[in-house]
Amino acid sequence: LRLVESGGGLVQPGGSLRLSCAASDVTLDEIAVGWFRRAPGKEREGVSCISRRGDIINYADSVKGRFTISKDDVKNTVCLEMDSLRPEDTAKNDCTAAGVWWGRGTQVTVSS
Repeated sequence: LRLVESGGGLVQPGGSLRLSCAASDVTLDEIAVGWFRRAPGKEREGVSCISRRGDIINYADSVKGRFTISKDDVKNTVCLEMDSLRPEDTAKNDCTAAGVWWGRGTQVTVSS
């Protein structure tokens, strides 16, 4: 199983980004997917996760109401829509399938 993240970049505070996690060798309706992030000098934290059927979704308190996770079964991807971004959202974001397989990550930088 291979996971590839994309969509990171530099954005101003209040802006938006859409991260994607594309999977190969497995269909994502068979497995739960989560997004984690690690900010400089901090521990890795869970951001959001979605069950294999997409019926159970969780968010970290720090992103509730601003981030939205979703699955696209046609494209076999899991997306994380990030709105109202803050400087403290600056981090390297990784997606994981079942907490076992990990992508290489994509950097999100929020700065004016």
